[in-house]
Amino acid sequence: YHWRRFDPATRMALHTLLAVLLLLAPVVSPSAEPKSRSCSAVKEAYISKGFNLNDVPTQGLNGAHLKVCPQGFTCCTEQMEEKLSQQSHSDLKAPVSQLSSNLQSTFTQKHRHFDQFFRELLENAERSLHNMFVRTYGYMYVKNAELFQHFFRELKRYYAAGSSAVDLEAMLANFWADLLERMFRLVNVQYEFSDEYMECVSQHTEQLRPFGDVPRKLRLQLTRAFVAARTFTRGLALLPEVVAKVSTVGATPGCARAAMKMLYCPYCSGQVALRPCQNYCLNVLRGCLANQADLDSEWNNFLDAMLSLAERLEGPFNFESVMDPIDVKISDAIMNMQENSMQVSQKVFQGCGQPKPIMGFRAQRSLSEGTYTGRFRPYSPEARPTTAAGTSLDRLVTDVKKKLKHAKKFWSTLPETVCTGDRVAPGDDCWNGTAKSRYESVVAGNGLANQVSNPDVEVDITKPDVVIRQQIMVLREMTTWLKAAHSGNDISTDNEDAGSGGEESGSGCDSPSCQDPDMYFSTPGPINPRVVKVLREELESSSTTSMAWRGTALAGALLALVIAHWR
Repeated sequence: YHWRRFDPATRMALHTLLAVLLLLAPVVSPSAEPKSRSCSAVKEAYISKGFNLNDVPTQGLNGAHLKVCPQGFTCCTEQMEEKLSQQSHSDLKAPVSQLSSNLQSTFTQKHRHFDQFFRELLENAERSLHNMFVRTYGYMYVKNAELFQHFFRELKRYYAAGSSAVDLEAMLANFWADLLERMFRLVNVQYEFSDEYMECVSQHTEQLRPFGDVPRKLRLQLTRAFVAARTFTRGLALLPEVVAKVSTVGATPGCARAAMKMLYCPYCSGQVALRPCQNYCLNVLRGCLANQADLDSEWNNFLDAMLSLAERLEGPFNFESVMDPIDVKISDAIMNMQENSMQVSQKVFQGCGQPKPIMGFRAQRSLSEGTYTGRFRPYSPEARPTTAAGTSLDRLVTDVKKKLKHAKKFWSTLPETVCTGDRVAPGDDCWNGTAKSRYESVVAGNGLANQVSNPDVEVDITKPDVVIRQQIMVLREMTTWLKAAHSGNDISTDNEDAGSGGEESGSGCDSPSCQDPDMYFSTPGPINPRVVKVLREELESSSTTSMAWRGTALAGALLALVIAHWR
């Protein structure tokens, strides 16, 4: 009835309006209702994160206020988006921090085990020498025990601080010279020696070789073993330090936005169970960890150098095989001197002059009486006992090599390690940053430079992280030290041995002596007659005092050890 009262033009307009309303009704009404109801699931998920229940609206809103998430229908207020953005940063950091913490803990423990082992091995070696020498030399050793105590004290200082604290070569030379001087005085108690005379004797200890070949071999072995041990331990200490510092690098604003969009924008759209697509996750992680990935190259070089030095510790630079039988080696040197004491004294007198006899002195016994002629147990290289810290060096090295290999490419593979399992959704049934659908973008490469093409994280490739760059330099320097130690060179002495040649240079396995199979040497009793003959011919044919001094020093050294054994 009312419809007929309208004029034709009005009826046409109303007809059109009604048709439009009927067309729109199926689109708006069905879709709005389910999304409005889905905010209850958002509320439960939001509360589970520890947030306030009252933050969540009772029904869906227009998302025009959102700064990160899609601005369509949303269950998130501006305040919720801000809180979830902060939560996303923590959630993204958590797995990376856990992986870094595990790595840090592993190598902190390995460093402690190696350091404890080396220190206990030094303590055990000192105790073993003391017990052996008390039994063998008795009062003569006890009276001069401070010489050997100082020897081990300096070895411990060198292990702890390197050549900045102790010049190892000079310390060893002084040890043998001091031992020679003390024994020479004891052997020749009927003579009076001035300081100048003893200086003449000690200055030529190495030339005269009164202790046989033991000092030279022991110096080479100790230098290589100590340099390798302390440098390797230092590398183990550095590794968790680098991880700790790199782990403190914070997220950039671009990374924070990307993390929110990936992890919690599905919440805002009412899809709380929806997880990100794997490739989408990879792009976000590679963008957020771009600086860390740049550490990978120098990190791998460092680990390769550590593995290479570990091989040395198992073989020619084995700290355990040098320190465990050191009491036997030093005793062999003393015996060598004992058995040639008379000849050494004669050569010292020829080179440094005949000393003045002490007035009124009367010898109570001859030097040959009571001379010790026994031999100590030989050291068997096949016997690798549990020498310190409840383990052996072989077992420690085998275990740490596995851990070092596993740590390679740690930084570049972090995105793949994180974007697995329950953190991502397989196939197309995943969140791609805007909706539940396939992720179409190409995955960016690792490293800062490759993020220029990253579609999901804004990265300023012109501003590398300062902390990361510092750690790259630290690793590079440590790698140089490890490579030097691999050749037997002290990392803190640079090129001090550059002017020397051959095996005496401390150049480790760059010389043929590195392949010397006599790692567990036992010096023969008598000096090789051919060597003695050569020395004698040199002394007799030389008119210089220097040549005569060589004979003097050898005699003194050997005579000194006779007395020690005789007592």
